[in-house]
Amino acid sequence: MEVEAVESNASRGGADHRPSSKKDRRVFWACVFIFANSCFQCTAYFGVSTNLVNYLKDRLHQDSKAAANSVTNWQGTSSIMALVAAFLADAFLGRYWTIAIFMLISVVAYAVLTVSAAAALPGAALFYAGLYLLALGGALQPVLTSFGADQFDESDEEERRRQSSFFNWFYQTLNVGSLVGGTVLVWVQSSVGWGLGYGIPALFSVLAVAVFLAGTGAYRRHQPPGGSPLTRVAQVVVAAVRKYGVEVPADASALYECETDDGMSAIQGSRRLAHTDQFRFLDKAAVETAGDKTRPSPWRLCTVTQVEELKCVLRLLPVLASGIVFAAAYAQMSSTFILQGDTLDPYVGGFRVPAAVLSVSETLSVMLWVPLYDRVIVPLARRATGRDRGFSQLARMGVGLIVLTAAMLAAGTLEVQRHRVVARHGMYDTNTGADGRYLPMSIFWQVPQYVVVGASEVFTFIGQMEFFYDQAPDAMRSLCTGLSMTSFALGNYVSSALVTVVARATARGGRDGWIPDDINRGHLDNFFWLLAMLCIGNFGVYLLIARWYTYKKTVD
Repeated sequence: MEVEAVESNASRGGADHRPSSKKDRRVFWACVFIFANSCFQCTAYFGVSTNLVNYLKDRLHQDSKAAANSVTNWQGTSSIMALVAAFLADAFLGRYWTIAIFMLISVVAYAVLTVSAAAALPGAALFYAGLYLLALGGALQPVLTSFGADQFDESDEEERRRQSSFFNWFYQTLNVGSLVGGTVLVWVQSSVGWGLGYGIPALFSVLAVAVFLAGTGAYRRHQPPGGSPLTRVAQVVVAAVRKYGVEVPADASALYECETDDGMSAIQGSRRLAHTDQFRFLDKAAVETAGDKTRPSPWRLCTVTQVEELKCVLRLLPVLASGIVFAAAYAQMSSTFILQGDTLDPYVGGFRVPAAVLSVSETLSVMLWVPLYDRVIVPLARRATGRDRGFSQLARMGVGLIVLTAAMLAAGTLEVQRHRVVARHGMYDTNTGADGRYLPMSIFWQVPQYVVVGASEVFTFIGQMEFFYDQAPDAMRSLCTGLSMTSFALGNYVSSALVTVVARATARGGRDGWIPDDINRGHLDNFFWLLAMLCIGNFGVYLLIARWYTYKKTVD
């Protein structure tokens, strides 16, 4: 990704104001270091997380249920820690120092895990200490995403285009890392040993730190910490409630705003935000009364920019909610898709392809779709729409919602065909291939649904990442980017609850239900049709959200 356009001294706050020119390639090299760092981090992380359940069973002697719960608890903690890291970056440490400090914590975590695995130490205390240190230190994706996007000058049209391209290629590095970590390193753990299998991720974590620090001279934009965003939000709510009876003036210019000497807002490193008409009640917090002039207090009077910060977050929440249903359907790759694949013939000649490994085709699909989207689809859309990004961000996410619906329909269609094969051969009690009897139907018939899921991911997940960064206030971008990723975690919980409810509701009266232990006697196809209908309904609601949404505006 070549970057020629660079910021001028008039760019927004947080820049270091060093002289630059159109030939300056600093952004290019900054992105190279960030991409390499992200790839190394993901390789290490997925090298541990992908096969973690087997380590807990083989080395710590946990049963399947306890091991599965341990993994989900750890993943949930990692999601929470991502928000903690994002909060610290926006509020106190800044993004650069948050990344550096948390990566050093992750190096210690990998070292502890390696020592525990290599020495085969009795007890689980040391291993869990390393594991939860990793949950803390490895939760950097929202901060690193924001830091990388910060390198581009949004006031420059060409750099704004390249910033949009950055999100695509950043996500590509995540997939490269997950592919290597989830295949090569898992093979090392299974075939060579856990000590080396965890030692290699430790090495990658050291490389990640080295690469990030090596790029320090190339990073040209450092968003300064703006103080606690939670405090600012609370101040707006309290001030608006205390002024419940105050009339909001019709002229928005009469609302209180504090401009610094450099034209920025009173929040360090944050541009001023233009007033919007949504959530008018909150505007009461920016109405200056006689009492505010004699006894000024941030808990009674807030700036327009501070009020608009809260409005930005409130507008993002419905978009976040629409991503939960998407994530719930997406989560079928690690659950019902595998149940379906377990019954199909996994052999290619004498080589066996486990159902779980087939998800690699989704990762490869993403790796194919990213350059296709960035180099082909966006330029074509740009000519058609005249937009810098080709599509609006909301339109891009909407396309992904529809594409995922097609994936559920593809899975349901395959399930109908699979049931026909079951009926034709009378294979109702094969116990999903566990006894060596697989349906005479190749597992590779699942590839199309995985490929379509990958396409939807490129549109929606990457679009969501870019959208939340772009629409977040300057001093809350790490936190809002982290917030967007919570839809994935919530979607997994919704998926688990949906499977449980459907299985129980359809198994009443002695029936097998849609998702019995032997799915050859169930109706998994009906479950996929249900998911497709939920996706369509979610898309309908999303259209209303997109129509209602008001894009953030800054005051130049």
